[in-house]
Amino acid sequence: MTRSGPSTPALLGLTARLGAFVAGSPRRSLSGRLQTIVRNGFADTVATMIAGRMEPAAQIARRWAASRQSPGRGQAHVLLSQEQMSARDAALVNGVAAHALDYDDVGLQGHPSAVLVSALLAEGERLGSSGNDLINAYVAGHEVWAELISRDHDLHHLKGWHPTGVFGTLAAASAIAALRGLDAERAAHALGLAASMASGLAANFGSMAKPFHAGQAAAHGIDAADLAQAGMTAAPDVLEHPKGFLTAISASGRVNLEPLPADFGSVARLESLGLTVKKYPMCFATHRVIDAAMDLVKANDFGAAQLVSAEATVGPAQASMLRNARPATGLEAKFSLQFAVAAPLVAHACGLEQLEDTFVQRPDVQSLFEKLSIRIVNTSHPTEPTLAASDRLVLHLSDGRCLDSGEVFVARGEASAPLRDEDLAAKFHDCARTVEPTARQALLDTLLSLPDVRSVSQIVQSGLACKL
Repeated sequence: MTRSGPSTPALLGLTARLGAFVAGSPRRSLSGRLQTIVRNGFADTVATMIAGRMEPAAQIARRWAASRQSPGRGQAHVLLSQEQMSARDAALVNGVAAHALDYDDVGLQGHPSAVLVSALLAEGERLGSSGNDLINAYVAGHEVWAELISRDHDLHHLKGWHPTGVFGTLAAASAIAALRGLDAERAAHALGLAASMASGLAANFGSMAKPFHAGQAAAHGIDAADLAQAGMTAAPDVLEHPKGFLTAISASGRVNLEPLPADFGSVARLESLGLTVKKYPMCFATHRVIDAAMDLVKANDFGAAQLVSAEATVGPAQASMLRNARPATGLEAKFSLQFAVAAPLVAHACGLEQLEDTFVQRPDVQSLFEKLSIRIVNTSHPTEPTLAASDRLVLHLSDGRCLDSGEVFVARGEASAPLRDEDLAAKFHDCARTVEPTARQALLDTLLSLPDVRSVSQIVQSGLACKL
């Protein structure tokens, strides 16, 4: 493999500098806070993976991937079950299952852990990696995603891109390159190859294709690292070139193509941004409205049948994602602001039980959809720009009362208002409720001790004990 271009790090372009950053990631020491954030991301993602494993999208992906396997060539267990596949196909199925219920964590305008955890669990098992190896690789992938998406002032959702499938592919390639210890040149090529594999359309929200974006990003990250390690090359400036990745996916072309600052990576963005662990198995764009509805129900005595009209105030990107005004299935309801209001009013809850087709199709639920109007406000959340600065819900009742939530700035579970440890554990046990309690507690304990796990096989063995 030939080398070209300047060797002084300060003179290298964006692609090459990111490759150098990824190559140096395994040698960095991480704070206790970072380790805790990533540990929680792994535990929550495994929970949503277990909960989503029987969803049609996950089962279709599993059968499709199984049909591609060569006998005796299994490298990693799929969904912590007895079945084994190649690491890239195990990552694909894991990712689809983790995102199938839209219950996985949120950040960087997408779903980082569904991609990164799915890829790292599979590849980490193949390599015999430690928990600390996984944490360092996760942080490297997250930092690359954070840097690249921060360079565009426009929202990718509004153009039609799903950042989980787009940026997640490059993040997964970075994480896998870091896990394998690729040198800076090969890591940069992995990024360049991943840039040509990145895709995912917002028009597919509310369909099985959306969780497939997460699985495909995880698998393509491994593919890109495989190809780079084998000697395949990509353009050395593929990210920053005027016809490169950042410009091509931008809504306006107004992107920052400058080299990285000299202190890049000295403080991981994950430390300040954290991860948002979802309280509800719904698109995160609905969560503040759900919180508002739940609070109004709790504080006031009224029945859903008393609702005359309702008005929800959200941002334009939220409205564009929540495209299903009259959902007929649980999958469609995940992307419906109408359902986000109806479920709390009817059931005083918005959990996995309410996302069943039978509940969504109930006449008393369906009758509320047409009563909601949506008001758009052009403000921006300080850390999650796909959201408005605040959401609001106003309910008008048949007895003349007007119930107003006021502005809701923070959703429960958001990084700035994280779920308590007991809430995280409760979510894990709810997602894995079909598993025998002692076995699922042992799996949770193993995941929560991730920094001390000597080999991914410990996590796998705990999962196999659950007999999924």
